[in-house]
Amino acid sequence: MIIHHSADAAQIGPCMATIGIFDGVHLGHATLVSALCEQAHERGLKAVVFTFAHHPRMVLSHDPRFKMLQPLDDRLNCLEALGTDAIVVMPFTPELSLLDSRAFMTLLRDTYGMQALMVGYNHHFGHNRDEGFAQYVEHGRDLGIDVVKAPEYLGEYAPVSSSIIRGLINAGKVVDAMHCMGRPYRLEGRVVHGFHNGRGIGFPTANVGDIDPNLILPHTGAYAVMVDVAGQRLQGMVNIGHRPTFDNGRQLSIEVNIFDFDDDIYGQDIALDFMGFLRLEFKMVSIDELRQQLTRDREKARKLLSLHN
Repeated sequence: MIIHHSADAAQIGPCMATIGIFDGVHLGHATLVSALCEQAHERGLKAVVFTFAHHPRMVLSHDPRFKMLQPLDDRLNCLEALGTDAIVVMPFTPELSLLDSRAFMTLLRDTYGMQALMVGYNHHFGHNRDEGFAQYVEHGRDLGIDVVKAPEYLGEYAPVSSSIIRGLINAGKVVDAMHCMGRPYRLEGRVVHGFHNGRGIGFPTANVGDIDPNLILPHTGAYAVMVDVAGQRLQGMVNIGHRPTFDNGRQLSIEVNIFDFDDDIYGQDIALDFMGFLRLEFKMVSIDELRQQLTRDREKARKLLSLHN
């Protein structure tokens, strides 16, 4: 599998393609890409995914409230794992956004050798968003491009979309998000120095920083997580919030207590897979109450993680 950027992708050759952002690479995306690979290979064509380095909303509206589910590299790795022959990463520019669907299809045909296009179920592309599958078929007929519709994902959690998953994570419903994505929601960062409150009450924590600011964070609260750090995969629980019991201010922190682990990991890369919601963050009346609550949280997290293991 080859990942191309738009400037070096003209050598791909005859292909069947699909187009999208594919943020989160969820089970609906997997259904689409699997169908693309099957039909492309039956036709003797390469199966190619066209995606964009940045989401259109981030380029056109510059809305700081809009957040993604994955950084680009993770998105590409997930698409690669689905068996595509090539992925083309195109820059999404204001100029590109002005192309209508016919012009965009013409670009893919003339520049990249696209002979067939698989359109995602209920997906729209191009500047003229009021057009749909029937219009794409008509354009394809004129341009010599066979246009087919991808099968609908009909799993237990259908319908599924990136926007639905963003809403679930924003609400703290990480288990529902996991069922939609087919894997847990993941945040990656680096262990940095924090307030060191946890060690004094018997729950040492690693403060997770350097997280991509363009990624969505789960709702404030405590979660059961699997932790990848120092070459190990470990169980733990994480709190996302403002540490109200300690009155540490309003700066948001992400602090993970890794079970049965006390190594010095400052400065190391760390990844959290969110496996379940434990509770909302709230202010305790005393440190003793906080210690008791953390003990209950840890017991609940261990039980939840044992089910997944």
